[in-house]
Amino acid sequence: MTMNNKVVIVAGGGRDIGRACAIDLAKQGANIVLTYHSSAETAQSAVTEIEALGVKAIALQADLTNQDEVALVVSKTLETMGKIDSLVHVSGGLVDRVKIADMTMSHWHKVMDVNLTSLFMMCQAVIPHMAAGSTIVTFASQAGRDGGGPGAVAYATSKGAVMTFTRGLAKELGPDIRVNSVCPGMISTGFHDTFTADQVRKNVAAATCIKREGQADEVASLVTFLASDASSYMTGNNIDINGGLLFS
Repeated sequence: MTMNNKVVIVAGGGRDIGRACAIDLAKQGANIVLTYHSSAETAQSAVTEIEALGVKAIALQADLTNQDEVALVVSKTLETMGKIDSLVHVSGGLVDRVKIADMTMSHWHKVMDVNLTSLFMMCQAVIPHMAAGSTIVTFASQAGRDGGGPGAVAYATSKGAVMTFTRGLAKELGPDIRVNSVCPGMISTGFHDTFTADQVRKNVAAATCIKREGQADEVASLVTFLASDASSYMTGNNIDINGGLLFS
């Protein structure tokens, strides 16, 4: 899964799964541009860890729901790295658990912007600079398959849209650029620390075939595979990584 001399933008690479992806890609030789919104400390520590591997890395603070800031990320990447070979778009979130009866339009739009519009704008910005053989890895979710938990209708809908976006973009960009998505289940991250009760996490972990939560570095290994030439005959896929909780 070599990524030697490749330049990868990891959108949302400052913490949790995104940070693990940035480091795993760097271990395979990639130069990394990671974006973060508010996790400056962990983003900068990731840069230090990546540079110790002998490759280049920079961290850029950006609001990826803002088109001007998306454009700035791309221009800074080209200025410092000279090219873009891969985009890994991890950026996104649940925002809050809100049932449909209580949902405001502002909440709906925020969730869609964070998870879907940011992906659209990043892809639209990087694609003109990608050569044949480049790759895009998007992040959907198990919620996009099963509708998510209580109060996650907006989030699940946005992640279902990411899955469809991935399929459509793969058709549009083939054969030059491959596009695949990962659909994580219960991964041990700050996401679930914030939004999922401990007992629910234990119940979900017990229901998996593996009998535990997943780890961020396990998702990162899949992402590196999809970003690399090792997955050269794969595009338009939405790949589950959930310990066997859900088969699709």
